[in-house]
Amino acid sequence: MKDNDKTYAIISVKDIEKIDFTQIQETSSKTIRLSLDNSKFVIKWQKQEPTFISDGSVKPLQVLSHAECLELMSTSDWSKEIEIKVEAKK
Repeated sequence: MKDNDKTYAIISVKDIEKIDFTQIQETSSKTIRLSLDNSKFVIKWQKQEPTFISDGSVKPLQVLSHAECLELMSTSDWSKEIEIKVEAKK
């Protein structure tokens, strides 16, 4: 399946222990993408919503489409700006 067929959720780090990694595409707490302040992380799944969300055990801060997630990941909460230095040719 394509990335744009996936659903993304932003979850508070305090809920990390409630995540069943067999139901999402990340394999463990070591493979999740954390916000720069380490307060939240993103998970993704296809088709079937994870039961830990549908039963209310975990309440996402946001549920996003692929395009919305890409936009969020480019913000200063999730990405550092990288300065590229180019040396002048002599």
